[in-house]
Amino acid sequence: MEVLEAIWGSLRLLLAISILVFVLYCCYIKSVHMKYDHIPSAPRQSFFLGHLPIMWRMIKAKEPVYNLFLQWAEEYGPILRFNTFHRVTLLVLSPEGVKEFLMLPQYPKDRITYGRLCNMFGVRFFGNGLVTDCDYDHWHKQRRIMDPAFSRTYLMGLMGTFNDQAEELMKKLEEKADGRTEVNVMSLLRRVTLDIIAKVAFGLELNTLHNELTPFPHAVSTIMEGLGEARNPLFEYMPWNRKVVKDVQESLKLLRRTGKECLERRHKAMEIGEEIPLDILTQILKGAALEEDCDDESLLDNFVTFFFAGHETTANQLSFTIMELGRHSNITMKLQAEVDEVIGMKRDVAYEDLAQLKYLSQVLKEVLRLYPPAPGTVRWTGKEHIIEGISIPANTTVFFSTYAMGRMERFFKDALVFDPDRFSKDQPRPYFSYFPFSLGPRSCIGQIFAQMEAKVVMAKFLQRFEFQLVPPQSFNIMDTGTLKPFDAVVCRLRPRRQIGGED
Repeated sequence: MEVLEAIWGSLRLLLAISILVFVLYCCYIKSVHMKYDHIPSAPRQSFFLGHLPIMWRMIKAKEPVYNLFLQWAEEYGPILRFNTFHRVTLLVLSPEGVKEFLMLPQYPKDRITYGRLCNMFGVRFFGNGLVTDCDYDHWHKQRRIMDPAFSRTYLMGLMGTFNDQAEELMKKLEEKADGRTEVNVMSLLRRVTLDIIAKVAFGLELNTLHNELTPFPHAVSTIMEGLGEARNPLFEYMPWNRKVVKDVQESLKLLRRTGKECLERRHKAMEIGEEIPLDILTQILKGAALEEDCDDESLLDNFVTFFFAGHETTANQLSFTIMELGRHSNITMKLQAEVDEVIGMKRDVAYEDLAQLKYLSQVLKEVLRLYPPAPGTVRWTGKEHIIEGISIPANTTVFFSTYAMGRMERFFKDALVFDPDRFSKDQPRPYFSYFPFSLGPRSCIGQIFAQMEAKVVMAKFLQRFEFQLVPPQSFNIMDTGTLKPFDAVVCRLRPRRQIGGED
C-alpha cells in the first residue's frame, strides 16, 4: 500500500511539474507574441505552431514556400513575420533592409538556421566552412585563404578545363540528338557540373557523365533529398525513415572520405616536390600554408561545401535557362546569332569571348532573377533597428529572399515576364533587390567561377543544338534546399552543326 501511495505521489508530482512547464511555455510564447505582434503578418493558424500549418500545406503540395512569402509581401508589406512554435523570423523584402543587414559585416549569419547545415543526421556536412561559419573573424580568415583561388585572374587559366569538360557533355548530347530521343537534360547537366568542379577545383577525374556506376551522382542526390527532409527536426527519429537517414549518412561519409584522401594526396605530393596541377586546391593549400592555425578539418569542410554547392546551383541555373529558352524561341534565336558571331565554328570558348557574349549574360541574369537556385539568406540582428518605419527587435532572425524580391512589381515591371532586356546596359540597375549570390562581404565566393562555367556550357550548347521541350512541362519549381525545375527539363535535340577537333 505504501508503495502504491509513493508511486501515486510521484505521478502527481510529475503531473504538477508537467503542467507548470506547459503553463510557463505558454506564457513564454505569449511574451514572444507581444514582442513581435506589432509587425504585420498573416493570421497565425495556431497558438503553438504559428504559421507552420500553412507552410506544411505548401510543402505537401510541392510548392515553394517562397511563393507564400511573395503573396504575403503583396498583402502585408515588405517587413513581415512568421511564427514557428516559440520562434519568430522576420522576412525583410526591402532594399533598405538588404543594404543594412547584408552589406555590413557586423550582422552574423543566424546560428540556428546555418547550424542545420553543419551536421546532417549526426554526420558532419558543411561543418564550419565558408557557408556555415557564423564567427566573422574565423570566417574572414578562411575567406582570406580562399579568395586568391577564386579570383578572375586565376580562373582565366582554367578555361581549358572548362572547355574540355563541357565538350564531353556535347559529345554525350550528340549521341542522342536525333530529333526523337527524349533527353533528361537536367540529369546530364548535374553530372557535367559535378565533373567540372571535381576537375577544376580538386584535380579529380570523376567522369560521372560517361560512367553511370560511379557513386557520386547518387550520393549527391541522396544528400539533396536529406537536405529537404532535414527541415523537419523529427524526421530522423521516425523508424520508417531509417533507410533514408542511413543512405544520407553514408553519402556524407563518402564525400568527406574522398575529400580527406584528396587533401592527403596533395599534401604528400607538395612535400616530396611532385608536379601538381594548378587547380583551386593547390592555390588554397598555398594560402593555408601561410596561416599558422589553419587545420585540415576546415579545409575538408570547404571541400564538401565547394563540391556539393559548387555544382548543384550551376546545374540548376543551366536547367532553368534551357527550360525558359524552350518556350521563348525568339530569345533562343537571338542568343544563337550572338554565339555564331562571337564563337563561330571554334571548338573552344576563349576567356575573351565571355565578355562579348553580352546577351547571354543578360539571359543568365534574368534566369537568376526568376529562379535563383539559392533563394535567400538569413542574418541575426544583434541590436534593435527601424526598417521601413517598423521596429525590428534586437536579437532577431531576419530572412532575405532574392526569389521573392525578384518577383515583386515594386522592383521589376512585369515581374513574372521573362525579359533579358531588363539587364541591358541602358537599363537602371536593381540596387539591393537582386542578390542571387548574396551581397556584401559574405557574398558567394564562387560567383565568377559559376558564371564562367555557365557561359561556356550554354555557348557550346547553343552553338551545336536546336532543341524542343517534351510536353507536358509544368514549368513549376521544386524546393529541395535549392530550387530546380520540377519536370527535369526533358528535351528532343537536333544538331545545328558539327564542330571539328581543331580551331
